[in-house]
Amino acid sequence: QVQLVESGGGLVQAGDSLRLSCAASGRAFGTHAMGWFRQASGKEREFVAAISWIGRTRYTGSVKGRFTISRDNAKSTVYLQMDSLTPEDTAVYYCARGSEPQVGNTTTEYDSWGQGTQVTVSS
Repeated sequence: QVQLVESGGGLVQAGDSLRLSCAASGRAFGTHAMGWFRQASGKEREFVAAISWIGRTRYTGSVKGRFTISRDNAKSTVYLQMDSLTPEDTAVYYCARGSEPQVGNTTTEYDSWGQGTQVTVSS
């Protein structure tokens, strides 16, 4: 059973930073791509960032230059460093494991999900 556990969410002010972490159970990490998605209240889940086993990254346009995804394969952990946060970044953030090694940007390309962590940015 694949397990992904997110942490690091919270309530911050606009302009602040947060670092999310996602710890994966041992065999869940492997050579899979890992991604972060978010879902704001009343909206569909949307792609944020993804990273391949060898470190190739992909971002959605609204977070480019502000968010950085990284992974530590030895620790089976993926991170999302979020800087210059705005109220529009408020959402539940989900970690996901890709079905393939490629860095996909749709939910159908991911086969395992964490429970999510809330990020709230006040103005």
